[in-house]
Amino acid sequence: MASGGGIEEVSNKQVILKDYVSGFPKESDMYLNASGTIKLKVPEGSNAVLVKNLYLSCDPYMRGRMKQPIPGNETYIEPFKPGSPIVGYGVAKVLDSGHPDFKKGDLIWGITGWEEYSLITATQTLFKIHHTDVPLSFYTGLLGMPGMTAYAGFYEICSPKKGEHVFISAASGAVGQLVGQLAKLLGCYVVGSAGSKEKVDLLKNKFGFNEAFNYKEEPDLHAALKRYFPEGIDIYFENVGGKMLDAVILNMRAHGRIAVCGMISQYNLEHPEGVHNLMTVIWKRVRIEGFMVYEYYHLYPKFLELVLPYIKEGKITYVEDVAEGLESAPAALIGLFTGRNVGKQVVVVARE
Repeated sequence: MASGGGIEEVSNKQVILKDYVSGFPKESDMYLNASGTIKLKVPEGSNAVLVKNLYLSCDPYMRGRMKQPIPGNETYIEPFKPGSPIVGYGVAKVLDSGHPDFKKGDLIWGITGWEEYSLITATQTLFKIHHTDVPLSFYTGLLGMPGMTAYAGFYEICSPKKGEHVFISAASGAVGQLVGQLAKLLGCYVVGSAGSKEKVDLLKNKFGFNEAFNYKEEPDLHAALKRYFPEGIDIYFENVGGKMLDAVILNMRAHGRIAVCGMISQYNLEHPEGVHNLMTVIWKRVRIEGFMVYEYYHLYPKFLELVLPYIKEGKITYVEDVAEGLESAPAALIGLFTGRNVGKQVVVVARE
């Protein structure tokens, strides 16, 4: 630990993206740089905040940020820069602040670096944490971006009503597990799909889904959905795309709604699969709508008002898959695309 001009300088381990990724990402596409250092002080006159990172979030959308940008082919989010640290959602503690809204000791969640300490200049992406009587890691999932995604997608996009029939794919993931519980609390009939027996058991026994199935054991997804939804599906919360979406479209009810949150089955394909049953959307008058969570962040206080009491009453529960240490982050991120994680994937950098 060096001290230059009275400002403490400490080592700062970082996870760096080696190069743009095509096809399936590998651990070797990232590396741990242990030789970095950082001054524990915000530069004079800057309105940035300097934080110590506690928990990092692994999310499927991050795969899109590893792709080489194609000129003229706009994406909604900047790609990562090869040779620079990966960035994503996380929970951190403020060590120094040049910003009037944040002070030393504050806990925040928002966009930070995959490193031990980060200097955050884009402070508009940060939320101050006021409720610390729940696990702090929840702010990477249940009470963070994935929680808001579930809330916005279900209530704002799907306009759900009591008694409706709801289907959720990737239902034990960071977003799906909350969508299912919100739907149950509203009085809906809820079915989820997942990729292992353990996850299916979680859906039924821990999250209270009416039914759940392992899509890997269903040779005919259309028949499987018909079995669980003999009268059809009112609401589909889409997380996977591909063959599942095709089968769902055939099973939608008239005036059904599909909230398109993600399509993880397509993220690593060089040529995305097509959808073949779209004509059904016409005569069933189905609405398919994509959405971006950041357009709904103004509803965050309303979301907390709804969810925090449910958590405290034990009516909403949340499962996390926790990887220890920054060095475990690359494997944790890549595990998302093989379904290795059970529940929300979190990386612990430091506990306090």
